[in-house]
Amino acid sequence: MEAMSVALAEFNSAPDEQARAQLRSCLNVARWIERLLEARPFPSVDAAVEAAHHAAHPLTPGEIDQALADHPRIGERTQAESAEAEFSRREQAGLGEADASVEQRLAAGNLAYEQRFGRVFLIRAAGRSHEEILAELERRLQLDSAEELEIAGEQLEQIAALRLEGLLR
Repeated sequence: MEAMSVALAEFNSAPDEQARAQLRSCLNVARWIERLLEARPFPSVDAAVEAAHHAAHPLTPGEIDQALADHPRIGERTQAESAEAEFSRREQAGLGEADASVEQRLAAGNLAYEQRFGRVFLIRAAGRSHEEILAELERRLQLDSAEELEIAGEQLEQIAALRLEGLLR
């Protein structure tokens, strides 16, 4: 049995507004946030992460648009000072530096994606290289809108779960 972390214990006992702000930094979707608040206290980080997956799935198109409004383009470093911006900086910093060719192709791909789908390209960056992200961007540009929307929602769910786990461990 997983021991309860100090961060999880503090999250479980935090006032709703404080916990709501923490959750918003993981995924800015009101329905998801409220479901997790109602599910507290969690016996373990794993239980919280599992609940996060269930509460998010599936995200509606409006929820995806709302959540993506705060996400920077992949490959761009946000200068914002929010908790979500800090998550994004850490996630993208894990990618390391891309060579100029890959950076240019990512920038062009981001623009093509935004023109095609009307939102920023989103992918869980953790555990991926710039080249893998570029390949996935190019693949997803070939999908129809419905398929791509479903994938964007799944990526948001994965990112939210990883961020929540990071907050609670």
